[in-house]
Amino acid sequence: MAASDLMAKKALGPATLAVVQAVEAVADAPLLVACSGGPDSLALALAAHIAAARRGVDVRAAIVDHGLQPGSDTVAATVAEQLAGRGVSAVVLTVTVPDSPDGTEAAARQARYAALEAEARPDELILLGHTLDDQAETVLLGLARGSGTRSLAGMPTRRGVFVRPLLGLRAAQTAQACAELGVEPWRDPHNDEPRFTRVRVRRQVLPLLEAELGPGIAEALARTAGLARRDADLLDQLAADHQLPAVGAPFAVAELAGLPAAIRGRVLRSWLRAAGATDLSATHLDAVDALLDDWRGQRWVELPGVRVSRRGGGLWAESSTPGTFGPQD
Repeated sequence: MAASDLMAKKALGPATLAVVQAVEAVADAPLLVACSGGPDSLALALAAHIAAARRGVDVRAAIVDHGLQPGSDTVAATVAEQLAGRGVSAVVLTVTVPDSPDGTEAAARQARYAALEAEARPDELILLGHTLDDQAETVLLGLARGSGTRSLAGMPTRRGVFVRPLLGLRAAQTAQACAELGVEPWRDPHNDEPRFTRVRVRRQVLPLLEAELGPGIAEALARTAGLARRDADLLDQLAADHQLPAVGAPFAVAELAGLPAAIRGRVLRSWLRAAGATDLSATHLDAVDALLDDWRGQRWVELPGVRVSRRGGGLWAESSTPGTFGPQD
């Protein structure tokens, strides 16, 4: 009997069963599992293997080697061998992480996702191993930055081909699943580096909140993400239904000023992006909004990629290259 058949038929431990059931909720297509070898992704890959055997769909794993740590290629090869020993076909994807003003972590994530999308077959879903703990950390970091509703919504369960089946499970469950399955996960040393903000949140801030406010903080933050996502999705849809001026045409001040603030900010962001603005922050949007609600004859607002001015009863978004601007209101 094949290893996959044995794993599918044997009695599963409670943590393993929880991970398998989470995967089965989405395992209606061939699966590509992103696996670093850590407890979350390793448990996910093996659970996906079990779920796929039950459902009769294909599953394979992809290990992304970012090349950011000495010996990362050896780690990736070891994870691939470990998965192969359990009957899971695995491929190692080597990526180059460029320098980025957003930081190494963000650049590595972008490179990883791009590599996974390029590797995925047209009919495959890409499974990611983020847990409820990761979701709680994301929301807490958003709160600390003073971010808006979309940021507090955290990570979606699904976005395009990317699916996160484990957002309802704790990291302790994936670690227990690995123990039940008899596999030893790789421990990323970066996960213990206090120089990383997310590590400090995981190791210090969340345990302190649990100790001082009582258990259930992570679950409460994850619920906050779910509630915020519903609101953000509705507001985004309402904003998307608002027709934007043609590129290069002004946006009527009276039209914008009449929109509710939550919708107006989203409409402005879409309009500015269409005009060529990049890396827009809440501060940038507030400055443009001041041209509507706090107009005192200011000449323009400089944004990354565009310059926004108010004249002739409209807002104009033009290239930030110095040029000639018309009369002001």
